[in-house]
Amino acid sequence: MSNHTSPIRLFLALETLAFLTAASVHLGLSLHGYEHRQAGTAESVIGGVLLFGLALTAIRPASTRAVGLGAQAFALFGTLVGIFTIAVGIGPRTALDLTFHIGIVIVLVFGLIAAVRGPWSVQTKR
Repeated sequence: MSNHTSPIRLFLALETLAFLTAASVHLGLSLHGYEHRQAGTAESVIGGVLLFGLALTAIRPASTRAVGLGAQAFALFGTLVGIFTIAVGIGPRTALDLTFHIGIVIVLVFGLIAAVRGPWSVQTKR
């Protein structure tokens, strides 16, 4: 793995873990009292997209920047939709949910910055 792609892959891994953990909470698999099926489904989809992106960066390292940008932009958009649902009273409104959304937006923004600053293509050693 190139030094230029390491931060992007690290962000993708961290974000995947965060979304799949949040999904497990909302689906009642790891922490009870915070179940919300729609939120768990949305977080599962976002986590799956990030995991797929992470896998693609391993298969096609030269595409790491583009994949990182796409997967994280999708995740940020989904998170902003989640914040909107909280604001209008559709989504879960616990302190845990608000903290997660604020924290993951910060992580996603920094991940996108890392992807923007990364090289468009990475030369692999032969």
